[in-house]
Amino acid sequence: MGVGDFAVANLFSADKSHSPDTRFIMNKPALLVRSLLASAGWLGGIAAARAQTAEQIISKARAYLGDEAALSAVKSVHFVGTMETRQLVPEGSKPLQFAIDIVFQKPYQQRITRSTSTATEITGLDDYDGWQRIQDMTDPSRWQLTLLDPLIIKKLRANTWENLNFFKGLEKRGGSVKVIGPAAIDGAAVVKAAFIHEPGITFYRYFDTATGKLVLTETDQGDRIKEEGEIMVDGLRFPRRVTTASRATDAKGQVVDNPIVITFDKITLNEVFPDSIFAVPSMTPPKSVPGPAR
Repeated sequence: MGVGDFAVANLFSADKSHSPDTRFIMNKPALLVRSLLASAGWLGGIAAARAQTAEQIISKARAYLGDEAALSAVKSVHFVGTMETRQLVPEGSKPLQFAIDIVFQKPYQQRITRSTSTATEITGLDDYDGWQRIQDMTDPSRWQLTLLDPLIIKKLRANTWENLNFFKGLEKRGGSVKVIGPAAIDGAAVVKAAFIHEPGITFYRYFDTATGKLVLTETDQGDRIKEEGEIMVDGLRFPRRVTTASRATDAKGQVVDNPIVITFDKITLNEVFPDSIFAVPSMTPPKSVPGPAR
């Protein structure tokens, strides 16, 4: 993510399943002057974008988020909020809403809990082990546990790294950052860079050339992730809201944007979470229904 991909993308790019609830835009001389000024500014932005190396882009992006020492000190991030989606919802109906609880912990631990009053879906990552558990909240005996395949696990590991390392150090895990070049998003001059984890797992990020702010993220699958608003946590900037838009075919056969919106109520840094909440759950039926990670 800009901080935050849920690439979740970000959160659920790797997880395309649905919970049980889902089944669950004057005069001519003045106009000319303004056009020339706008063009000059945009061209200046292009020149600045071309001059930046990957290291410079990352350094500016991290400086926008906060103090270097504070970024490097992050060991875990805990997001709590709500998720809203219209996936599989009949036209004219209200969007589905879920409570969402997301934990990322270094080096490669992740736990995402989506829940309603009747069902809970947990997706977990413990290094190279990935799993998903769906639980009927009204009956402890009704549950399903699925072990995730290697490709999804690789995507979850990349997603975890992205949410904990704030763009820096990808080469240490065998990846690379490639500067694609200048672009424009909503009239703003940006520079596009590819964060390549491995073939098939790349995050294309667009950074404001002046400030370093992350403007947009795209994934290999065509998802577009936009961050809005701001929550300051221990001097670091995090988004208030993350919207992931993917292209999907509706009931009429038309290709439309299918957004998932996550709004955060609380973000906490550097809590220490036990390894047990990320480990693959027991196959033994629970005596009580498990709640979200806290």
